[in-house]
Amino acid sequence: EFLFLSSSVICRSLANSSYGIKRKSPLQNLHLVSRSIHHPYYPSSKFKRSPLRISTQPFSSLNRLPLRKTKLLNVKYGYQFCRNFWLARLASRLLKVRYLILGSAVGGGYTAKKTYDQWKDMIPDLDEYKWIVPDFIWELDEHIDFEKLIKALPDADDLAKLLPDFDKIGESFTSLKGFFFPGSSGETAFRATDQAYDNDKQYKKGLLGELILLQQQIQQHEEEARRAAGQYNMGSSQQKRKVSDKEKIDQLQEELLRTQLKYQRMLERLEKENKELRKLVLQRDDKGIHQRKLKKSLIDMYSEVLDILSDYDASYNTQDHLPRVVVVGDQSAGKTSVLEMIAQARIFPRGSGEMMTRSPVKVTLSEGPHHVALFKDSSREFDLTKEEDLAALRNEIEIRMRNSVKEGCTVSTETISLSVKGPGLQRMVLVDLPGVISTVTSGMAPDTKETIFSISKAYMQNPNAIILCIQDGSVDAERSIVTDLVSQMDPQGKRTIFVLTKVDLAEKNVASPNRIQQIIEGKLFPMKALGYFAVVTGKGNSSESIESIKEYEEEFFQNSKLLKTCMLKAHQVTTKNLSLAVSDCFWKMVRESVEQQADAFKATRFNLETEWKNNYPRLRELDRNELFEKAKNEILDEVISLTQVTPKHWEEILQKTLWERVSTHVIENIYLPAAQTMNSGTFNTTVDIKLKQWTDKQLPNKAVEVAWETLQEEFSRFMTEQKGKEHDDIFDKLKQAVKEETIKRHKWNERAEDSLRVIQHNALEDRSISDKQQWDAAIHFMEETLQSRLKDTESVIEDMVGPDWKKRWLYWISRSKEQNIRNETKNELEKLIKCNEEHAAYLANDEVTTVRKNLEARGITVDPCLIKDTWHQIYRRYFLKTALNHCNLCRRGFYYYQRHFVDSELECNDIVLFWRIQRMLAITANTLRQQLTNTEVRRLEKNVKEVLEDFAEDNEKKVKLLTGKRVQLAEDLSK
Repeated sequence: EFLFLSSSVICRSLANSSYGIKRKSPLQNLHLVSRSIHHPYYPSSKFKRSPLRISTQPFSSLNRLPLRKTKLLNVKYGYQFCRNFWLARLASRLLKVRYLILGSAVGGGYTAKKTYDQWKDMIPDLDEYKWIVPDFIWELDEHIDFEKLIKALPDADDLAKLLPDFDKIGESFTSLKGFFFPGSSGETAFRATDQAYDNDKQYKKGLLGELILLQQQIQQHEEEARRAAGQYNMGSSQQKRKVSDKEKIDQLQEELLRTQLKYQRMLERLEKENKELRKLVLQRDDKGIHQRKLKKSLIDMYSEVLDILSDYDASYNTQDHLPRVVVVGDQSAGKTSVLEMIAQARIFPRGSGEMMTRSPVKVTLSEGPHHVALFKDSSREFDLTKEEDLAALRNEIEIRMRNSVKEGCTVSTETISLSVKGPGLQRMVLVDLPGVISTVTSGMAPDTKETIFSISKAYMQNPNAIILCIQDGSVDAERSIVTDLVSQMDPQGKRTIFVLTKVDLAEKNVASPNRIQQIIEGKLFPMKALGYFAVVTGKGNSSESIESIKEYEEEFFQNSKLLKTCMLKAHQVTTKNLSLAVSDCFWKMVRESVEQQADAFKATRFNLETEWKNNYPRLRELDRNELFEKAKNEILDEVISLTQVTPKHWEEILQKTLWERVSTHVIENIYLPAAQTMNSGTFNTTVDIKLKQWTDKQLPNKAVEVAWETLQEEFSRFMTEQKGKEHDDIFDKLKQAVKEETIKRHKWNERAEDSLRVIQHNALEDRSISDKQQWDAAIHFMEETLQSRLKDTESVIEDMVGPDWKKRWLYWISRSKEQNIRNETKNELEKLIKCNEEHAAYLANDEVTTVRKNLEARGITVDPCLIKDTWHQIYRRYFLKTALNHCNLCRRGFYYYQRHFVDSELECNDIVLFWRIQRMLAITANTLRQQLTNTEVRRLEKNVKEVLEDFAEDNEKKVKLLTGKRVQLAEDLSK
């Protein structure tokens, strides 16, 4: 009983401890905010930061124990009989309880430690993420005493009293919502405040708002002026009313003019600020602040497209289907000055009364940080802010114009491409054409007028070209030629902009200002236009700057009666408004035409691609230049292959070819004459003399010729041999041309013959055969040579005497009459040789007579020359057979050779001769091979590269050598 009660007390004390079971906090009924700052246990030491903030509940082994109902023991109340030793039994039971408590504590501690380690292993390491928490958080404990702070905090009950009444807050939100409900007083007040803010914002928009207001005022004043003018023109019976209406119209016109001028000044001010800001932005980009590569502007790319298409197809004139601004006008009408005002620089040559524009000048205007100009084919930039560069640019344009004009002509059709960049420039492409003339003066070509007309029509006939028609306002309109020309090319005026220049002179000289108004309104000329503009391009002084011209133009129009009397409108004057209108019209036409032209090109390319896929499905589209590069690489690889030829192969070819070239000379001019001598001394002397003569004059040259021909053959073999399926026959003509041109340019080293002559002479002077192997090789070489000659000689004799009896019976071939005569002559000559085996090589005259008479006795008439000719072949055959027999005898003559043929009837000097020739051939082939591999192959490779570079620059040559449907189709696709 005592044991059970003790266990129950221990379990109850464990259950009420902080292990395993959470105690319910009295603060659980509080608000969430108060719960977040509740600390049930206050630390007794200084606050320390923990690397990991994870809320975990305490854990022990008791958490894992199932909750079971304890089974009570059956206790019998009353006295129980107990035996002796009850004190010992009580002590033992007390000891058991101690052991149970101790064992439970040890086991529970071990289990808790093991579980803690498992949880610790499962928690990730968050040390790497300490940088997320600022450093000053970790340093708070050094500056703040958290223990004092915690003690100073109020208790949980006090915090609960400090919390706000959320029910009252909810009521406040409900009333606030009703305040803004539609129709309430709060909603009305809010709208009034918002409207006042919008009105204040509207009046604080700055220059842009003022411009909009001025524009509205201008429109209002124009409507009032038109209304008043209409009422005035209707007429009235009362003179006073007429006077008052006129005064009212004048007042409205003056007010309208003032408003227009104010609008123009504010617009220029806004554009000036915009120009300065854009210049700063462009300069920042130009300095690379953004560290990015600047791309080409759209207008630059468009100008390049025009240049490329101008060379694409001369017959189709594809470039004429894309928009450009074509500047046309009578000579000295001021069209070049208008173009200079648009470009904001005096860039063109100047002259008074003479033709200065002698060829079309394409000017591409684009925006940039600096005001510069450069030509299409040059990298030099002309700084348009410096007078020296401006003078140099004008001089360069004049030189290019004069160079483009052919002899006997005044104007040229060649276009000079110029690009002008600067801040505030309108992006467009303009073409300045030569001025239209009415009369050809002295010094001009007779066809100058017709040529200018044809150039102007060629540019204006483009349906997408914007025609900038320049008319001189200081001369009579009836003298204009260009207006008739423009009306012919654009009768509806859908792409024409009319510009009246020199309006300042026109206002002074023209008696009726209404005439200027009629011109600007398009009522005087028969031509029609999209817009009409009046400009002033200076006072006529060539040294005026663009700034001074602009100031003079603005000052003139501000004081001009044409504007005050509403003959001209503010948007129709100044070159600034003109350039804006031309730029807008230009880009509108670009958007419309470029897409159409691109669609046409896409359709053409689709057709070409379909044709390519049907004809060449496994080949890549390579145009002529790409094919040339591919062929160039193949040719260079083949030239490099020459260096891979083995020395053995070179020497074998050289030795064989050289012997074929000199064998006839050796046999006929050296060996046979020497063999006719009577003794060995004479034989050796004759051989030495003839070998020396041959080496000094012919042999080195022959050897170099053989080497050069061998190099050509090997080069040709590598160039022409087919490489199986990879062979492309489209390169055959190009490779053949490269081979021929390279061989023509290549020359062997001149000093090679001199060094070769010394080597050959030394080789032929050596007579010492060192071993039996060389002796046998010389005999074999001599036998092969003599057998080849014997075979040739027998073939010649067979042709002379005809077929023998076997061939006549087997093949039914008969001899001719001449062959019968030669056969009889042969038989007579063979009898002579049989009678005298040591007969000389030549027949004596009496021997010839004897042979002739013997044949005549048998009824055969023979010419002495025929007898000698037949004897030459018969004796040659006899000699070669004798020499072959002698070779066979000399096989065992090496022993006698070593003893210099002393006490021996056998003489083998001819074997020594052929050994000397054989050795000379081997040494010569080795020397030539070294020259080939060390020098000539590299020089040949250099020549091949030079030829290929020359061919690459010659387009006509490439067109001639790379031809065929495949090449042409690839060229069309590339274009």
